[in-house]
Amino acid sequence: MDAYQYVVLRCVPRPEREEFLNVGVVLYCPEQKFLAARWTLDEQRLATFAPGLDLSLVRAALESVDLICAGAAHAGFGAGIRATAYGNRALSDNESARFGLLKAPKSTVLQPGPVHGGVTTDAAAELDRIFSHQIA
Repeated sequence: MDAYQYVVLRCVPRPEREEFLNVGVVLYCPEQKFLAARWTLDEQRLATFAPGLDLSLVRAALESVDLICAGAAHAGFGAGIRATAYGNRALSDNESARFGLLKAPKSTVLQPGPVHGGVTTDAAAELDRIFSHQIA
């Protein structure tokens, strides 16, 4: 059994109201070198929930999550040095760093929920199970 972490992606049209709809899941399993997202955009439900919300921007944000998971976004993400409390360290572009980017709190229309964890023998199947339970 391999440990994994996941976050539920939330569409938060007005962050000051703290109301949201779950729209996707990002799952990271280091032992299986697995980082993937699964999402859906129920346009009718979102339009009812947040009239005037530009759904094309929400879709673009969700599509960028897919690109980040695949390592296809932010080509220069792995370049450079990051200053930390313990000194400098080189940035790396790997599944762990990309999951860190995706799970970081944000004040945008697409936000990650709290990090949850578990164990699995099949990360892809676990992503499908969590998506079915939390989103679909």
